[in-house]
Amino acid sequence: MSDGFEAEKSKASSWFRTLRDEIVASFEGLEDSYKGEGEIGRFEVSETTRTSDDGSDAGGGLMSVMRGGRVFEKVGVNISTVYGQLGDAAQKAMAARGVPGMAEDPRFWASGISLVAHMQNPHAPAVHMNTRMFWTPHAWWFGGGSDLNPCIEYAEDTAHFHATQKAHLDPHGKDHYPKLKAWADEYFYIPHRNRARGVGGIFMDDYCTGDWEADFTLTQDIGKAFLPAYVPLVEKRRDTPWTDADKETQLIHRGLYAEYNLVYDRGTKFGLTTGHDANAVLMSLPPLAKWV
Repeated sequence: MSDGFEAEKSKASSWFRTLRDEIVASFEGLEDSYKGEGEIGRFEVSETTRTSDDGSDAGGGLMSVMRGGRVFEKVGVNISTVYGQLGDAAQKAMAARGVPGMAEDPRFWASGISLVAHMQNPHAPAVHMNTRMFWTPHAWWFGGGSDLNPCIEYAEDTAHFHATQKAHLDPHGKDHYPKLKAWADEYFYIPHRNRARGVGGIFMDDYCTGDWEADFTLTQDIGKAFLPAYVPLVEKRRDTPWTDADKETQLIHRGLYAEYNLVYDRGTKFGLTTGHDANAVLMSLPPLAKWV
C-alpha cells in the first residue's frame, strides 16, 4: 500500500467531527427540554494532545464531557486523530491480528469517535458508541458500533435499539445486522462474570473488504443509527420515578461496566499503550459505581 490515503484519512476524520457535533447538540437539547429539577448540563470541551517519544507532535483531539446534568450524570464524546510509530508491544499486537509489515514499518494513523453516557435516572439506559478508522502503510480497516447498557431492562427499549440499527445496516446487505449483532454479543461479554455487559447492539473490528468507499459508508451508517436508536429511549425514561433500590441497582451495574473497560476493552488498552491523554481514554468510566 502506498503512503497516500490522505484524502481518505481527511474524509474519515471530518466525518467523526461532524458526528460528534450532532451528538453534542442533541444531548444538550435533551438537557434543555427536560422539565425536571437541577442545573442544565453543558459539555466542557478541551483539546487533547499527544507527543512522540522524541517530543514531536503525534496528534490529539477534542474531549467533550458533561457532568452533573439533569438527564446525564456523566457523558463523554471524544474525537481524536493520532499518528506516529507503534511501540514494540503494539506492533506485536497488530501482527498477531494479521496486520502485515509492522516490524519493517511501524507507522500508523488512527481517527475515531468514542462516546459513553451514564444517566441520572436508573431507568434511562447507559450507552456506548464508537467508530474508527485505522491505517498503516500495509493495511487499513474500520471498526466500532454501539451497544445499550440498561441497569433496569425494558424489552421494548431493547427492541427499538436493535431495530433502528438493523434498518441502517440492511441497505448494505441483509447479512450485516445479524453478523454485527453476534459480533457485539461476543465482544461485550464479561468472561469472569459469565454474563453480557448489557443487551447488545452491533460491533465490528478489523473490517476491510478492499472497497474503502463502501466500508466508509457502512461506518457512517453505524454512526447515523446512534441518535435515532438512543434518544427516544432517553426521552421515554428520563421522567420515570425511581427509588433508592433502583439507584443501588444502577451503581452495581456500573461496576460491571468499569470492570469490562479496564480489563477487556481493546480501545482502552490501545489508548493507554500509545500514550494518548489518560483522562480522555478513561472518560468512559462512570462517576460512581459500587461493588458488593
